[in-house]
Amino acid sequence: MTLDLTVARQMISADLLRLRKKRGMVALALAVVLVPLVIATGYDVIKHASDPAHYGPAGGLNNFGRLLDLLGIFMGPVAAILIGAEAGAGDLAAGVFRDNVLTGRSRTALFLARIPAAVAVTLTVIATAFALGIATTFAFAGGLPTPDATLILQSLARLALANSVVCVIAIGVASLTGSRAGTITALIGWELVLSPLLVQAVSLGSLRLPLEESP
Repeated sequence: MTLDLTVARQMISADLLRLRKKRGMVALALAVVLVPLVIATGYDVIKHASDPAHYGPAGGLNNFGRLLDLLGIFMGPVAAILIGAEAGAGDLAAGVFRDNVLTGRSRTALFLARIPAAVAVTLTVIATAFALGIATTFAFAGGLPTPDATLILQSLARLALANSVVCVIAIGVASLTGSRAGTITALIGWELVLSPLLVQAVSLGSLRLPLEESP
């Protein structure tokens, strides 16, 4: 068991190192979550500074809600897809998967080792954006109500779970298809286009609602 755990840690560490060396991919994932947050917050700050009577402060609970939408529904899952697709198909695209298999490790073990590594990178990206969002929520609150510690921790846990699931799905699809581009296109299309359309499709009735909201 000790040997198995040692090998597993080594495989996970190797995958984590491989992902961290993909600086372009990590930078893109960070940009995907940070740039919209900075632009939206900066725009609200400028509006409030130019006309405080008509535009409220950029922080507070409203900004916090926007942060959760950004990281949980829109750009957070996009970053998770980018990382998961790289983890799932990166070695195939680089032509080194066969070399990994020749080491004697099973394909299942090689696949499973990718999951914690990719999830760790995904959560690091999400946590970075969440920390910046929390800072702006309090810094620009201007007297508006702000989230308490319990709400912040609960929200962070939900974001971590949601984006981890998306990342694992991306790893699975990329490993199955062997295509990063195809995985990214298909999953982002589902996340940002098809999924909202299904939610808004009134003709589907209760099927478009989460199970707990169904009558």
